[in-house]
Amino acid sequence: MRFIAHTITPGISAGLRQRFPGGSRTILPFVLTALLLLANPALAGNDVSPQQIRELKEQIAEIDDWLKDAEEERSDLEQTLVQTEQQISRATRERRELRQQITEQRTRLSELTNQQAELTATLNRQRDSLRQQIRAAWMAGDTPAIKVLLNEVDPENVSRTMTYYEYLSQDTVQRLEAFQTSLRALQETRQQVSATQLRLSKLEQDVAQRQQTLESSKAERERTLTALRSDIRGRQNQRETLEADRVRLEKLLQEVEAAIANIPTPNESQPFRSLRSKLPWPSQGSVARNYGESLAQGRLQQNGILLTTNNDAEVKAVHYGRVVFANWLRGFGLLTIVDHGDGFMSLYGHSSSLLTSPGDWVTAGQTIAIAGQTGGTDRPSVYFEIRHNGAPQNPNRWLARR
Repeated sequence: MRFIAHTITPGISAGLRQRFPGGSRTILPFVLTALLLLANPALAGNDVSPQQIRELKEQIAEIDDWLKDAEEERSDLEQTLVQTEQQISRATRERRELRQQITEQRTRLSELTNQQAELTATLNRQRDSLRQQIRAAWMAGDTPAIKVLLNEVDPENVSRTMTYYEYLSQDTVQRLEAFQTSLRALQETRQQVSATQLRLSKLEQDVAQRQQTLESSKAERERTLTALRSDIRGRQNQRETLEADRVRLEKLLQEVEAAIANIPTPNESQPFRSLRSKLPWPSQGSVARNYGESLAQGRLQQNGILLTTNNDAEVKAVHYGRVVFANWLRGFGLLTIVDHGDGFMSLYGHSSSLLTSPGDWVTAGQTIAIAGQTGGTDRPSVYFEIRHNGAPQNPNRWLARR
């Protein structure tokens, strides 16, 4: 709820002092309502001066409570973020250690691979040697030693020949045993190589997954903390705005009361209260939003009707009266307020041009403005309200059927 300075000076303060040097103060309740409550329709119908200030203070207090809770939540999030960063630090250190282990395991794997190659070469040599020895034995026949014994006459030659064959047999056995040993060593080395490769792969997966989990956790907490900080800044700005509104409101009340202290009541032969269901419509167009409809997700209610019309459509006064406000007001754009006496007022908002000034007398059906899109509407519109002693009235009960 922001008030622009020229809504009260000179449009009200100077203009009203010049036009109305004397009279009663019967217009004060509505002007306060028009200037103050229209900027925040949720306050419509309340006691203007103290009630709005109290509500502003309550809003400020609510924001203060929210900020206190949010600061505690932010502190918790920041502490959690610190813990996460410490965990990431430890994980990074563990990852370095694991990488060192991986390097060592890869070195071991390289050694095992070389050993496997050497064992394979040794095994191949042993296989070739055995193959040659077996072939030579086969070529000599199945029982070369018996043949030699039968053919030898000299005992010394027999003894020497048997010793030779004994050595040859032992060498064959040793070669076979060495071959089997090499074969077992090769199989074990292959198993170690496979196990080492599997262990390296799992280590790398574990390290990568742990790091990714921690990084994701950190990113999520940072997003939450960023959103909370942004929300806190927004609430702080809202609080500052409300505090400024409260100060501006108190000053505005003093200035408006001083400016309209002696405004006369309009004198019309046919009182406004007798025209229920007889007032002319303020402009051509269809009703886009009706009285009492929910606004702001149900927190507020529509205090008037919104007509959609064409550009340059005329906006007309519904009854005789005096213009008490013709200026811009946040949320309503260019706004005209007409006092009809006996506490009745009519309001005409979203105009593109105002054709009257504060203090002008107008008659029923007189064009007082041109329809437009000021005050935040997305198409040409006319906002129309009726108030009695500051309380919003249902315009449908006052306007004639059409």
